[in-house]
Amino acid sequence: MAYILKNALGEIIAVSATENLGADWLLIEDNAKDYLEFLERSLAKSDPFRESDIHLARVLEDLITLLTERNIIRFTDLPLAAQKRLNDRASMRKSTQLSGLLDHSSHIV
Repeated sequence: MAYILKNALGEIIAVSATENLGADWLLIEDNAKDYLEFLERSLAKSDPFRESDIHLARVLEDLITLLTERNIIRFTDLPLAAQKRLNDRASMRKSTQLSGLLDHSSHIV
């Protein structure tokens, strides 16, 4: 949960992750679309390399997968922390891809 402040047009103009800073601040779910979009825009403005870093991370994941599939390196050659991060990202990608297969009634679409 977070607190947001909206302008007269209903657009989020400020966010507080922990504190209600006044009567105009509204409590919102952490996964609310407009809240996440506001955070994404704010991060993009503050760090011009962020988008590039995200894409480069995916390239590195794909490169590691390719190298392990071709037996050039072994997954277990990587440090444990790297193995954990790569496994976590692979799980997130898999769950994200699968989440689109179900509609709200849990039927495959």
